Amino acid sequence: MSSSYRIRIQEFKVALSEDKLDLKVLRELCFSGIPFEGGIRALCWKVLLNYLPLDQLIWESFLKNQREVYSQFLKEMIIQPGIAKANLGLSREDVTMEDHPLNPNPDSKWNNYFRDNEVLLQIDKDVRRLYPDMAFFQRPTDYPCQLILDPQNDYETLRRRVEQTTLKAQTVERNRSGVTNVSSPGKALNLYPSNEYEGMNEVVGPIYYTFATDPNNEWKEHAEADTFFCFTNLMSENRDMFIKSLDDSQCGITYKMESVYSMLKEKDMDLYMKLQEQNIKPQYFTFRWLTLLLSQEFLLPDVIRIWDTLFSDQDRFDFLTLVCCAMLVLIRDQLLAGDFTVNMRLLQDYPISDVHTILAKAKELQGGS
Repeated sequence: MSSSYRIRIQEFKVALSEDKLDLKVLRELCFSGIPFEGGIRALCWKVLLNYLPLDQLIWESFLKNQREVYSQFLKEMIIQPGIAKANLGLSREDVTMEDHPLNPNPDSKWNNYFRDNEVLLQIDKDVRRLYPDMAFFQRPTDYPCQLILDPQNDYETLRRRVEQTTLKAQTVERNRSGVTNVSSPGKALNLYPSNEYEGMNEVVGPIYYTFATDPNNEWKEHAEADTFFCFTNLMSENRDMFIKSLDDSQCGITYKMESVYSMLKEKDMDLYMKLQEQNIKPQYFTFRWLTLLLSQEFLLPDVIRIWDTLFSDQDRFDFLTLVCCAMLVLIRDQLLAGDFTVNMRLLQDYPISDVHTILAKAKELQGGS
């Protein structure tokens, strides 16, 4: 570890030691990257994503309450209509002729239950594809969710709903199960407008990984709950991008995608004209870049480094537009020389892996605006 890196870690420790955190100072530090050592990154993300309050003196009571709320969310999501557990203080609900599995009423609890099953299956399938080559997501978690795992309870749990579609070897509680658990209440809370929940595991995954690898066991134990609330806050900032009626408004996805080209037109007219001539529309590649925060374009450590900067910027989604524009400018020579097929391949399988260069270019573009 270099002396400059040790100094940087110390700067973070000093900033995080204040009873009341200075958000401006913390953002400035985080913008250039956050150290992993000592759980610094996980703690900073929780502050930057507006989860932890700036006043550290209330953290203990705040976290206790939030984790109880998350536990309640899980209970509400995994209880089958008509079934409850007495020792959890829940009354048994009568299943009458007015509400039974064949009830066609769209407001029937059973109808909602079956509809939710379809969502849970899709989420589970998505999560099983999350970073399949990373050992972390394949090994058993240190802190599995006991509420879901308890074989003695009378709940029709999410795990039991989907395990019929998996091999027995896959039912071991791995770290990826935390991602599934986090994603499921999110659907219930309408974090995914118009059922646009596919791919959200790509956003949950890096957050959960960062929190679940915290060296502090107390933080690690509650990584799932903390991930849920940070993910909720993040999605609440950009959920308008998933609402079709808002597509062409300033908060909609069409406007955001066009913003990348508008910025490119301002910064590099020749490249902009080339893409226009080849009829390469921004939605062909920027939809994935913007909605999944570049999580599918780079390796996980690089995604995390990009997110350090995105989360620390007050206008994080405006800076994401700058990053997307920087990615185009950095491969301008290849794009100017390529035909439609070559360029589409470049844009859908981005060739530059050095995210520091990309972030530096984005900052340069920001300064030149």
